[in-house]
Amino acid sequence: MHLGAQSVTVRFGGLIAIDNVSIRLERGQILGLIGPNGAGKTTLVNVLSGFQRPLTGRITIGERDCTGLPPHDFPTFGVVRTFQAVRLFRGLTVSENVEISYLAHGLRRGDARRKAREILSNLGLADKAQHVAAGLTYGEERRLGLARALALSPRFLLLDEPAAGLAAAEAEDLRERVLDLRSKYDCGVLVIEHNMPFVMNLCDTIQVLDSGKTITAGTPVEIRAHAGVRRAYLGSTSLQ
Repeated sequence: MHLGAQSVTVRFGGLIAIDNVSIRLERGQILGLIGPNGAGKTTLVNVLSGFQRPLTGRITIGERDCTGLPPHDFPTFGVVRTFQAVRLFRGLTVSENVEISYLAHGLRRGDARRKAREILSNLGLADKAQHVAAGLTYGEERRLGLARALALSPRFLLLDEPAAGLAAAEAEDLRERVLDLRSKYDCGVLVIEHNMPFVMNLCDTIQVLDSGKTITAGTPVEIRAHAGVRRAYLGSTSLQ
């Protein structure tokens, strides 16, 4: 099963944000999406999750054409995303932030609490379960945002800059947890990220955008060596 976009174009007035781009994410794959600021990465994720309708092209989940469906339908088919800004219920406990997703899908409170406890344990937040979310550190907030996404049982998990603002040790911890979650939840993971060590050491495959177009796609080793990618980043140091 896959989540894919075929030949999608997005235009905002006279600006072409995405220009005939295709992308395919398989279950069990970790796919990086990188590129300079303004390359079209978040717009492409918006297309893949229903928040932006393409001018041309198709969005497919398996054999189903999902082009034009509203964003609230995509989780029904297993597509779940996070955002650059973590949107928590800051007055609720950490556990309640996760439980809400289960309660909205009809689970009993006890079952929701049990499932929330399991996810929080997987993300190293079990000891914070009864703490109010407003008291979390920035890194813990990022992990709680990921926990809330996992509560929706994704087949495809789209992460928009999950390592943004994290210290090196926190980013490495997050990388290891994403690798673990890929196997535990059997989901495909698409990662937008500017932290090059994070994405190069996490992803199976990387697709590179610049000015709304795909430059190339390949393994991290191939991406590091690609001259066009280096030019897009105005030098090679950011790719190490």
